[in-house]
Amino acid sequence: MVYILIAIVLLILLFLFAIRGRVGNKGLSALQGFNYAHRGLHGNGVAENSMTAFRLALEKGYGIELDIHLLKDGNLAVIHDCALKRTTDADGNIEDLTTADLENYNLENTGDTIPTFKEVLDLYNGAAPIIVELKPAKNQAALAKAAAEALKDYKGAYCIESFDPRCILWLKKNRPDIIRGQLAQNFFKTDDKLNFFIKLLLTNNLLNFITKPDFVAYNFSHRKVLSTRLCQKLWKMQMVGWTIRTKETQKQVESENWLSIFEYFLP
Repeated sequence: MVYILIAIVLLILLFLFAIRGRVGNKGLSALQGFNYAHRGLHGNGVAENSMTAFRLALEKGYGIELDIHLLKDGNLAVIHDCALKRTTDADGNIEDLTTADLENYNLENTGDTIPTFKEVLDLYNGAAPIIVELKPAKNQAALAKAAAEALKDYKGAYCIESFDPRCILWLKKNRPDIIRGQLAQNFFKTDDKLNFFIKLLLTNNLLNFITKPDFVAYNFSHRKVLSTRLCQKLWKMQMVGWTIRTKETQKQVESENWLSIFEYFLP
């Protein structure tokens, strides 16, 4: 019986150790106090991840969350999906395009075309913080390296996040100065492709001890996962909630001291 109790205590301690990220990064203060427009202020005829959406967010004083992919020529494009079909109604994948190709792809039947990451950085120019999500296509290291290089001389506040822990690990090893975050959700509810063990690790933030994220961006509707609560309450990590779509949920986000990534309404 004693050995069983010892084993239980050790498992609890290992669990608590595993979910701890990098705590106390003072750079987080520049990201706090803002709400973040998810893929810009899109909807009502404005395409997601478009320059129009980002301009509208900037005019309102919001930070933005955006998604980047690595192009064939080594530059970065701002678009959510790897496949072009949903947002441009064209066949193919974004990773197969070059920078020059982007102007040929209109977003959601609007006049906006796929922007480059540099265009968005030039637009925001430090006026409000930016959350950059890395969307790898089996190119985790190359994408993380390209993003870090693109942001090397950027003077504004920003952070980088990804669902893929390998991207966050690259930042930890190679650019520890960059504020980094682990995106997560309850994968048991949302993903049929991942195996059980991977779902267990990612859902419960169990790789934090390796990647040491500064914050956890979690699906807010899934936030009652124990590890997520402990990341905030025990280890005092910054939490970011996505995607917030009503004022009622926004009030809940604020009451729990999470940052908000929102869309389809104005906080």
